[in-house]
Parts: sequence; structure tokens; C-alpha cells
Amino acid sequence: MNLTEMAQRAKRAFYELSESPLSVRNQALIRMAESLIQDQDMIFSANLADLAQAREEGLAAPLLQRLRFDQAKLQQVTSGLHALAGLPDPIGKTVFCHEITEGLKLYRVTCPIGVIGVIFESRPDALVQIASLALKSGNAALLKGGREALRTNQALISSIRKALSASSLPLDAAQLMETREDVAAMLKEDTLIDLIIPRGSNAFVRYIMDNSRIPVLGHADGVCHVYVDRDADLETAWKVALDSKIQNLSVCNAEETLLVHAEIADAFLPRFAELLQANGVEIRGDEEVQKMIPCLPATESDWSTEYLDAILSIRIVSSLQEAVTHINHYGSHHTDCIVTENRSAASTFMTRVDSAGVYLNVSTRFADGYVYGLGAEVGIATGKLHSRGPMGLDGLTTYKYKLIGHGQTMAEMKRGERVYTHQVLDEKCPL
Repeated sequence: MNLTEMAQRAKRAFYELSESPLSVRNQALIRMAESLIQDQDMIFSANLADLAQAREEGLAAPLLQRLRFDQAKLQQVTSGLHALAGLPDPIGKTVFCHEITEGLKLYRVTCPIGVIGVIFESRPDALVQIASLALKSGNAALLKGGREALRTNQALISSIRKALSASSLPLDAAQLMETREDVAAMLKEDTLIDLIIPRGSNAFVRYIMDNSRIPVLGHADGVCHVYVDRDADLETAWKVALDSKIQNLSVCNAEETLLVHAEIADAFLPRFAELLQANGVEIRGDEEVQKMIPCLPATESDWSTEYLDAILSIRIVSSLQEAVTHINHYGSHHTDCIVTENRSAASTFMTRVDSAGVYLNVSTRFADGYVYGLGAEVGIATGKLHSRGPMGLDGLTTYKYKLIGHGQTMAEMKRGERVYTHQVLDEKCPL
């Protein structure tokens, strides 16, 4: 099947999904969880084959960890499916009701976006999260994972489509693209595909934007920072900065650069360097850092690099403003944290840092749709339109205006036979 036919089928599936009852969509999510458990041997076998090939090709250890789909990942995604089924319906919500003139009521109502093409990295669990979020929000999804995970993704999509069939929902609500040629063809289908969500490097997202007329919602790399302010509590700073780096090296919300205020560096850095070294983390520091702790010299490129590995770049700054300027210049507008006991400094940081997530005294690893209570996430949107941060159900919806009257005409308004009331009502749309 070529990409155009896939997109046509996805569009038909979207129209059917958009009017499906919430109970049917929720039932499909539960059946997805059951189907994945039933098919776990097939899925695990496919994943082992992917892992074996990836090792032969020299894939880095952190990326191998992202690729792994084992019992723990299965438990995680099935729990997420049950949690997602328990969330309110994101579509059909009345955002506001406005009476324009007597008896003429305007409703703004949430609705699905349509057909969404999502390109994501070699994390098979992402396929389940994205497909399930699309289903719950009434969207059809065309999915393209990394080639390293092709066998696993094929097994997962087979299990998901089996659940869709058992729920009397269209199979083509979730389809897997398998080649780069499919992606190239997708970029041209601007009459059938409503949105593309690429997850990857800034360069990759820019390539997608430059080569398609379809709206693109970029999920770029995660160059996340922890800034240790001069008024930080040292125990809190060691704890937060360490967890942000080592809890999971290969995720987009891991800390890649640590900024330390000069007035606290002598007290903070030696002990923190010991903690990093004990966990096998390579340190790259600026000139001032090199004078305080053993480390490699940091280069200009380190400040904008997403390592996804056991590497941390460290820079000493002379002020809060210098930290903010560094983050806004080198960061990816993903998630950045300040560690401080000074509420004024915290307020300044959280206002001026131009990122989707700004944290106080807490690990950057909390930047996650499931953690936020969104059920799951399509990814972390680092832009500002139309969604920002962990993109859950609401991020996969738009809205339409429904105007309901009983024969009112604009001619009557112009003649003064009817007058504008512009009354805001607390009323749900009846249709």
C-alpha cells in the first residue's frame, strides 16, 4: 500500500472516530492493554531481534536502553492505557457559550485535529502512547518509528489493530509507516494530513518544516539545564542535579548542562564531582570549573549538545541573569530548573527563562505527560503554538464554532429588528 492510500484510509478512519462514543474509545484502550499482554511473547521476541541487530551495528548503550521493550515497559504502557481510559473526553467540550442576539447562541466546542503524522525515535513504547492518545482524542495516526525498532513496532501495531477490530473501530485509525520513502511521501499529502509531529533534533524538525506545506508541531531535542543559585541548599542541589542527570541518561528531559553560581561553586562542585564520577559521568567544564575539579575542557558546542549519555557540561556563572541568558541562548526551550531558597530569584528565573517547563528545586525528569496526569504524551512541544510542554489529549484537539438559532438573519440585525446582546452563558452545546 502506498502512502497516499494510507492517508486516504486514515482520513476515512478519522471521520468515523470523530463521532464515536467515549465508551467505545475507552473500551478500545482497555482492549489494547489486553491485546498487548496476550501478544507479549511475539512483541518481546521482535524486540530481542531488534536489540541484537542494534548491538551488531554498534548502537550506543543509552540508545539500546531506549530501544528495549521488556516486561517493565509493557507494564508501564498497559498501566498508561488504563489511566488514559479513565480521563474525561477531550472532544465535545463546550469552551464557552455566547448569545449573540436573542435566541442565537454560539458555542466553541473542542474537536479532533484529523489525520496526524508522527515521526518518533527508537522508543517502541512511544508508539503505544501516541496511538492511544490519538484514539482517545478522535484522531487517526500515521506512525513512523526509528528503523532500529521496526520489528518491535510491527508487532505492536499488529496487536493494537487487533484491539481496534475487536472494538468495532476502524483499523486504519493507527497505521505504521516503515521507510524513509513513506515519510518523504507523507510530507506532500497536504490535502489528507492535517498535522505532522516530528520528534528529534532541531535539524530534523527544521528539515520537516522546510519540506512540507502541512503544519508542523516540532518536538526538538532536550538541552535541559539545572542552575544552582548562590542561595541554594546544598543537599537539595546535589540531590536534584544528580537525579536530573543520572536517573535516565537517554531521555529528552535529562539534564545536559549544569550552571553554578560563582559564590557557591567552591562548596557545591567538589562533592558533586565525586557523585558524578561514582556514577560514571564524564564532566566537561569551563575554565573556572577546570580549576576546581578534575574534568575535560568544555567547548562551545557542548553548551548546545543533547548528549543522551553519561556526559555533563558544567559552567560557572556570576549572576542569575547570566544563567538565564545562557539558558535562553543555548537551550532548546524544553525544561530548566533553578535550585534556590530565594523566592525572588526563583520568580525571576521562572518568568524570564523561555522554556516549556520551568522548575524550582525539583528534577527535570518530572517533565513527562504521564507524570503530569495527562495519561501519556505524544512528546514535549518546545515551540509555543499550538501546544507547549508534554503534549497530551488537549494538545491533540482543536475547536470549532457551532452557531444554533431559529431563523435569525443578518438583514434583521442591519435593520435594527434584532440587537446584539453579547451575553455570556454557562451552557453546554446541545449538539
